[in-house]
Amino acid sequence: MVSFKSLIVLCSAAVALASPTSNSTIDARGADAAQLTLTSSSTGSSGGYYYSLWEQNNSGVTMNINSGQYSLTWNSASQDVVAGIGWNPGSAQTITYSGTFNPGGNSYLSVYGWTTNPLVEYYICDSYGTYNPSTGTQHMGTVTSDGATYDIYKTQRVNAPSIQGTATFNQYWSIRQSHRVGGTVTTSNHFNAWKSLGMSMGSFNYQILATEGYQSSGSSSITVSAGGSSSPAPTSSAPPTTTSTPSSGGGGGGSGTAAHYGQCGGIGWTGPTTCASPYTCQASNAYYSQCL
Repeated sequence: MVSFKSLIVLCSAAVALASPTSNSTIDARGADAAQLTLTSSSTGSSGGYYYSLWEQNNSGVTMNINSGQYSLTWNSASQDVVAGIGWNPGSAQTITYSGTFNPGGNSYLSVYGWTTNPLVEYYICDSYGTYNPSTGTQHMGTVTSDGATYDIYKTQRVNAPSIQGTATFNQYWSIRQSHRVGGTVTTSNHFNAWKSLGMSMGSFNYQILATEGYQSSGSSSITVSAGGSSSPAPTSSAPPTTTSTPSSGGGGGGSGTAAHYGQCGGIGWTGPTTCASPYTCQASNAYYSQCL
């Protein structure tokens, strides 16, 4: 079981608001509880979803969890909080979410997760509060997905907490230029764009739709599900100083083959069902199959 690290804000350098440690516990009401109310750090599963709540100080936070939905209120007494529901392990899946996000300061709303071999911490950030997480990071390019352009950033964490203990690892970001709360996140579009820019990933660990807050107050209420309407194949571009050629990704319709991590099947899928060699199409759930 894992929880998250505290945020350390550095001058002119962005860092993650959260990173796992090994001090969390599963709620005593069990993995299949239909509804949970949490006020201290905990991870587990409920209603078919993985959940995680981490607080630097176990104070000032209430998280209510139902099947596929959570609500969170927090204040600065917690110092740093990150909470959400999703999957363990995650995948290059299409995620649909809706709800409200009311940041009262420094906070993010993101698809958040990790891979191993290589160890990577990643964010697909749809909205944030007063602090722009790209501060101090390296701008790698852009990707157009789900009706908007996201800026792609990369940074390296050195001797930092991770799901494998203290380690040095890369951190990847896609940050939506126009903020939103709710919609579809075609994660394969981002993963393919990152790969095309030399930002390699490994085997999926957990993946959540996370609300995070640092020395702030606010609230959110988020409903999450796998599947939904995929966006057309992404387009990505590197800054003028680079020469990377983006891949076409695996979303959208039409014939042809899907790239590594691309969608290749599922209920309602009208896109390619054949994977580029040497990858094969593997089902994650009834609504999503991907090339692995």
